Amino acid sequence: LYEELEECGIRLMEYKECFEIMGKDRNSYSKTDLEATFMRMKEDHMMNGQLKPAYNVQIAVENYFIIHGYVSNDRTDYNTLIPVLEKHRNAFGDTLEAVTADSGYCSEKNLLYLKEKEIKSFIKLQDHEKRKTRAYKEDIGKYSNMTYAVFEDEHYYICHDGRELRHIRTESKEQDGYTQTVEVYGCADCSGCEYKSRCLYRYNAGKNPDRNKVMKINERWEALREESNANIQSEEGILKRQTRSIQTEGHFGD
Repeated sequence: LYEELEECGIRLMEYKECFEIMGKDRNSYSKTDLEATFMRMKEDHMMNGQLKPAYNVQIAVENYFIIHGYVSNDRTDYNTLIPVLEKHRNAFGDTLEAVTADSGYCSEKNLLYLKEKEIKSFIKLQDHEKRKTRAYKEDIGKYSNMTYAVFEDEHYYICHDGRELRHIRTESKEQDGYTQTVEVYGCADCSGCEYKSRCLYRYNAGKNPDRNKVMKINERWEALREESNANIQSEEGILKRQTRSIQTEGHFGD
């Protein structure tokens, strides 16, 4: 028993050392390069989605000039946008008017940062292509396809069957250093509604016949998304996205 406890103690110390090397912002690291993180590469000769130790390289481009480079061990792009923009502000001051980026940089934290710094966002939404489809526009379960109503300062939604979804509560949680707030709306009674199978997510009449519609909406996030979406679909936004594809991707190609 003593030997087993001693072995467990040694193993726990090894785990502690691994977590200290990895840090709180990663969930893996390479033993041959402690600062590298395992990422899925586009170069995949075995066609099995293998992971390789790598770094995330970012460049900021303006008029065919590379203004900044930024290297991190973040597996996703959205954590790299603010450090690049802060690097720009440290170098040039508050001269940044607009940012154009693809959907990999679209997050509430990033769009909120741009809003607070009065930088115009031309960031494509992650569901940009899906929004164009008929299925998206005809999905009666989405709050965006419901009627939005206000009565005596109370906001609520009216579903496809004409029933009201009233505000139930507000939920908050800490996310990446800021507070994320979600408003919960629900229908008091969905019984007898012929649209339940289309409206309720994974509705099973056999298991949950009395289930009612509940929606969680991050209203600040949705407002930021809609503003960015309107920007990228304007004439200026279309031109900026074309320019980004040519200049930024061109530099990476070189």
